[in-house]
Amino acid sequence: DADVVLVNKPCGMVVHPAAGNEDKTLVNALLYYVHDLSGIGGEMRPGIVHRLDKDTSGLILIAKNDAAHTALSEQFKQRTMEKHYLAVVDGRMREPSGRVDKPIARSTKDRKRMAVDPAGREAVTEWTLLENLKNAALLDVHILTGRTHQIRVHMQSLHHPVAGDPIYGQKNGVKAPRLMLHAYTLSFTHPRTGERLSFTA
Repeated sequence: DADVVLVNKPCGMVVHPAAGNEDKTLVNALLYYVHDLSGIGGEMRPGIVHRLDKDTSGLILIAKNDAAHTALSEQFKQRTMEKHYLAVVDGRMREPSGRVDKPIARSTKDRKRMAVDPAGREAVTEWTLLENLKNAALLDVHILTGRTHQIRVHMQSLHHPVAGDPIYGQKNGVKAPRLMLHAYTLSFTHPRTGERLSFTA
């Protein structure tokens, strides 16, 4: 509509241009189709309120004007925006649900990785078991914070890494065609109308 764009991002698409990924990004596509994106993110990240990793698919919300951008960013800060992911993880889960409250920071050993670190920023992930599979489990994952690689790092810390994860996965883990992480529901309050909206992909 006039304020927001919601996209079901495919696996393998980078959200915004960066070194080594200047084109074929979500932002490039948005700029082609949408001519009135918020300028708050600057030239490289116009309208981008939150991100998904390149290999994560699913719902991503984009602001079309600065007022919408500010309102949506505030919902992220206040944790009133609700995001749920579907994840297939290595190994069967013994518990029906769980909560991971472990701070995350950039790894001191490898700058491309994130890691659980007591000196890092607060990161909270809740998970619910949907189904135990043969050597894996299907989970509903709800994140209360939005740290880089949060679900991937937290699930690895439980020794149940996301299947198909090239960075945090197990070499002898479940064979998967891609990173098995999909942002499937997103609920937020519309920045103009105040209506509570929920979307599923």
